[in-house]
Amino acid sequence: MMINLYDGTRKPLPEGTEVLVRITDGNQRQLKPATATSSNVFVPNLEYFNSFGDNYTVLVSSSGYEQAGFTPVKISPRVVQPVDLMLLPSDGDFNFAGAQLSDLAAKQPDVFRLLSAGVNANEAQNRYDDLRENGGAKLACFFNLTTAMADIHLPFRKPLDYIKQLIWDEIQQDRFFAWADAKMADQVALAAEQGAFAPEAATSLFHKGATRSWKQVQFGEANVQLTFHENDTRQIDGVDCVIVEPDMDYFKDTGSHTLLEVIPNLFGHRLTDPKTVYVLRWIAGHHANVAEFNPPYTIQ
Repeated sequence: MMINLYDGTRKPLPEGTEVLVRITDGNQRQLKPATATSSNVFVPNLEYFNSFGDNYTVLVSSSGYEQAGFTPVKISPRVVQPVDLMLLPSDGDFNFAGAQLSDLAAKQPDVFRLLSAGVNANEAQNRYDDLRENGGAKLACFFNLTTAMADIHLPFRKPLDYIKQLIWDEIQQDRFFAWADAKMADQVALAAEQGAFAPEAATSLFHKGATRSWKQVQFGEANVQLTFHENDTRQIDGVDCVIVEPDMDYFKDTGSHTLLEVIPNLFGHRLTDPKTVYVLRWIAGHHANVAEFNPPYTIQ
């Protein structure tokens, strides 16, 4: 196994950083912990069982950083299994230095279009600057979602192509609300028939006033969920629109999401943390061998 370690800038962990590596096999037998001072940690001679015992768990910790891990890492006697992990600094904060509105206009025109929709250039700039300076977690959530949605292919076009206008008062640190072409819901329904999404049962129980909802099933963690409020309608530029509510959950399956995320957040008055989503989506993408998750901000 080769464990590759990165920090919140998506670059290799600085050389000389001491890390503690703990590995457990699928039989729940913990190997002897090891320390290292490299961003690439090679772990040789892992026992191969040719059974569920080969589903290893890796946890890495370091002073001054949040712990990170992944499971299952299915080892094989034929290949070295790579494991890419991101360790965020314990006191890390959002860095939006590369996310000026002018940067987005040049590099991410679809995101710029959303941030500018419905107002003139000066109003768009002032509104965005206020969010950037005073709503770090909300802006990070927005970038997490738009970056992830830009990598989703519906039968026709991508989710971002259907979103017409943000509802600015409803940008939150775990989701946002926007007006979208009503055809988007049917496109997501078709994508679900093709196996890319799964419908959520009892949608209105988790999302007040919602009519239909589907969650992406591509990754083990941090999948995009698209929830539609089709009783809320508006015409924008001659297009019939409904409200869409994108969010990302930590966990893929409904049981884990409810027990480990929804209920603790409800009773602890907490919201899903965009920093955690950032790490989970980045790790999940590396494990799935897809394009790197690269929102226009870092954590450092």
